[in-house]
Amino acid sequence: MEHFDVIIVGAGLSGIGAAYHLQKHCPDRSYAILEARDAIGGTWDLFRYPGIRSDSDMFTLGYSFRPWVEAKAIADGPSILNYVRQTASDNGIDRHIRFGQRMTRASWSTAEARWTVTTEHDGGAGGFTCSFLLMCSGYYDYAGGHDPDFAGREDFTGRIVHPQHWPDDLDYAGKRVVVIGSGATAVTIVPEMARTAAHVTMLQRSPTYVVSRPAEDRIANGLRRVLPAKLAYALVRWKNVLLGILFFNLARKRPEKTKAKLIGLVGDQLGPDYDVARHFTPDYNPWDQRLCLVPDADLFDAIKAKRVSVVTDRIARFTPGGIRLESGAELPADVIVTATGLKLVVLGKAEFLVDGARVDFARTISYKGMMFSGVPNLASAFGYTNASWTLKADLTSAYVCRLLNHMKAGGHAIAMPTLPAEPMDAAPWLDFTSGYVQRSLALFPKQGTRKPWRIHQNYLRDLMLFRYAPIDDGAMMFSGSQFTSA
Repeated sequence: MEHFDVIIVGAGLSGIGAAYHLQKHCPDRSYAILEARDAIGGTWDLFRYPGIRSDSDMFTLGYSFRPWVEAKAIADGPSILNYVRQTASDNGIDRHIRFGQRMTRASWSTAEARWTVTTEHDGGAGGFTCSFLLMCSGYYDYAGGHDPDFAGREDFTGRIVHPQHWPDDLDYAGKRVVVIGSGATAVTIVPEMARTAAHVTMLQRSPTYVVSRPAEDRIANGLRRVLPAKLAYALVRWKNVLLGILFFNLARKRPEKTKAKLIGLVGDQLGPDYDVARHFTPDYNPWDQRLCLVPDADLFDAIKAKRVSVVTDRIARFTPGGIRLESGAELPADVIVTATGLKLVVLGKAEFLVDGARVDFARTISYKGMMFSGVPNLASAFGYTNASWTLKADLTSAYVCRLLNHMKAGGHAIAMPTLPAEPMDAAPWLDFTSGYVQRSLALFPKQGTRKPWRIHQNYLRDLMLFRYAPIDDGAMMFSGSQFTSA
């Protein structure tokens, strides 16, 4: 088996960023990226549904080290995919990717101070070894999303599609479409399909907070005209980070006032005659679930133009011609899109063993939201729920590099987060009420009630913790002989 100092799993946004940090901060370490699919890009290559775009601004979803220079801050999927692929190409990262390598198992040996990674490749088994394993495989199941078994589904005579696996041959022009869901995917698909469909209905069990934001950041575009690209990018990135933290904290401290403001903005968009109370007033507080972003009010414009309707009701069953609701009404449809969410998975569904014993991550405590108690030389990139994914992934990759360099300087082969002797209460990994989170939360690690075991959904706090706090903090235990390069 080939051996590497570091193996990164996943060649998406996080994995390419992790490779850049390794090359910059640990240039003497060998590494490889294992990618299950045959292309770079992860989410941005997998998802092909109409209108696919970011739900965070690209000044925070983009890498800290590579300026986003496109005009639109809320970018379309192909532009983001090109950004990731260009980053890999320009930095020679693409030469380190092993495509078609799906990791199925990782087995740690303390005696050898290394992981043995088993993969599926071209229908057979393969493998690699590494001294450190960095998981950048995302948080959802690429095999398929959450797709409920609605009663009468087999009776429907039209086409049923899930956004995660959008068919190339779907023609919905001039057809009646029902999109089931009210999350980020639904509010993206609905206005885009409405451009050519006869009519699109967004069918939701309950409303979500929906916020309109300009697709272009005028401040960013203005600064780029007078400042170097990197400086302008850094300034706008910090502007957006700080505004995001300010808004989140305000929402937590004054939920009712924030709720009234958000709903009032929707009312301003749709006018006094629209039933905002029924269709756009959630029964939870802002940021108990992620807010849905719509660029340039495209969803609201489609509603006002009568190309889109929002229906808040529950499904009784599918019928040959559409969907019957619990209220007794029936929605006619030629195409039904089940934008019903993701299936979350832990570390790509791979099996992990430490000295022959299977790791149950649900019984571990997360260390800084990136490593796991009792599991050596393993880190995982997982983004924020209240900000862009890449902000946390960037910090995680940079921290791993700090850790690797600390290990080398101290002659250590093994670094393992170790729980304190005194008892500590455990809390769920995520404080989020979204259905896709709640369905899978029991599988995830827990978090503690004090640092470094507590997960902060705050970039500034994590920046200080990841970049400046001591590596040898009393919770990270070091052992083994010299950490050497392959």
